[in-house]
Amino acid sequence: MVTRSSEFATLDQLREYVNRTLCQYDQLVEDAFPLTEHMLTRAGRPCGMYFCIHGPRSVKFTAVWETDTNSVYFYASTGERFQHTRLIAAPNLVAVSNN
Repeated sequence: MVTRSSEFATLDQLREYVNRTLCQYDQLVEDAFPLTEHMLTRAGRPCGMYFCIHGPRSVKFTAVWETDTNSVYFYASTGERFQHTRLIAAPNLVAVSNN
């Protein structure tokens, strides 16, 4: 499993990074398949984001941004984790959820 460090000022930058990383790993053309996302909550408070690329033949490629450790975990279509990215700086999820 690959471990990296990155920083993102906005949710859009993080979203683009997730999309690019998932597409490169699975050899997909970027932006050719829809990317959905869902806010994750714990005790009613935002604690992360779930990202999913809906690829060909109903295959799904996913990533989870976990805010407690400020990490993004990337998963192949088999569910195997293939990359961990530690975020040095990340968007404020509480501010994003209030918009």
